[in-house]
Amino acid sequence: MSIILWNNQLINEEEINISKEDRGYQFGDGIYEVIRVYDGSMYTAKEHIDRLYESADKIRLIIPHTKDVFHKMMYDLIEANEVVTGQVYVQVTRGVSARQHQFPSPSVECVITAYTKEVARPVTQMANGVSAKTVEDVRWLRCDIKSLNLLGNVLAKQEAHDEGCFEAVLHRGDVITEGSSSNMYGVRGGVLYTHPATNYILNGITRRVILECCEEIGLPVVEEAMSLTNLYDHEEFFMSSTTAEILPIIMIDRKPIGTGLPGSWTTKLQAAFEAKINKAVLA
Repeated sequence: MSIILWNNQLINEEEINISKEDRGYQFGDGIYEVIRVYDGSMYTAKEHIDRLYESADKIRLIIPHTKDVFHKMMYDLIEANEVVTGQVYVQVTRGVSARQHQFPSPSVECVITAYTKEVARPVTQMANGVSAKTVEDVRWLRCDIKSLNLLGNVLAKQEAHDEGCFEAVLHRGDVITEGSSSNMYGVRGGVLYTHPATNYILNGITRRVILECCEEIGLPVVEEAMSLTNLYDHEEFFMSSTTAEILPIIMIDRKPIGTGLPGSWTTKLQAAFEAKINKAVLA
């Protein structure tokens, strides 16, 4: 039996009681984060918690804790479940109120829920690469908010899954945006290309670390939307996320990217990312 965080207390998971009038349940009116755990410690916890509060501000949701208190709540949850290598999932909804589209008036307290689970690192996929499928990006226009409204992402992921692919490469017309649950990157002519951090993508925490790694290893970065038309001009392609880390994409729409094997820049970035994890864990 696992322990979960329910508002400001740790309880057994069987004790949770989600109201039918929770606005997260009825409207997807809430936000979330997923934080990686290595050797019992959260990785880039500050950045994830900062982004959670940024998402809250964007949807006018008030989290009734300081960031330091929230951080400690996450660590207490990890310790209670004795997580070694895994993740923390946390979500905050606008609260429980009779169903109406506008915000509750007077306002109600938000509902915080968090749980942990052991999740192994995807070492085989990191070494061998994965396949992907291009899917039209039909999501709303505020993808910079990490909200609970993920139906567009779910449908895209399922479309990729139906064809035996690991991820969907989303595009709005000819513009590649990101993945259904990841950020996307292409390497062409010794330069890394990735969509700029606008409202069309989520500015991933792992994405931010990767851009730091690029500077460290001497890989120039152009934050510019990639073209679907020129997709196969890239010598390398890869995706990133909190749980997937850096995964080479060696095939898209059943066509190989570059040599059809993980590229040298991708493996260099994996090594640089690994070094950052090790440094954080040992700190």
